[in-house]
Amino acid sequence: MSNTVYVRKSGPLILRGEIVVEDADGNILLKDNEAYLCRCGQSKNKPFCDGEHKRCEFSDNAVFNDKKREAIESGAASNLVVSVREKAMLIAKGPMTIQSEDGSSVTTRNKAALCRCGLSQNKPFCDASHKTD
Repeated sequence: MSNTVYVRKSGPLILRGEIVVEDADGNILLKDNEAYLCRCGQSKNKPFCDGEHKRCEFSDNAVFNDKKREAIESGAASNLVVSVREKAMLIAKGPMTIQSEDGSSVTTRNKAALCRCGLSQNKPFCDASHKTD
């Protein structure tokens, strides 16, 4: 099963595949075929989406320009492991395709730092804007 991170316009990251979400200490929070992760920074159930992006009027067009396409390593572990960093980004490790909801923006990665505070100017990727809040 391939791993895909869908970037929903003004909404969460939708992860599909062999997904493992863990906290900063490596404790497994979720192991499933699908996960909805907060991008607005306002969820009361972080790192998971609780729909707060609708109430806080989070806005992002989900289009990105990523020239860092990586070849997916053959024989690589199939899990996509997402580590939640305390007051920081999500670190995703494992073979993945990251794409906008409409498919207009696509990249492949083996590792990505993803924004979860809603402040990055390079969404869905982290640009360390969380350090200012």
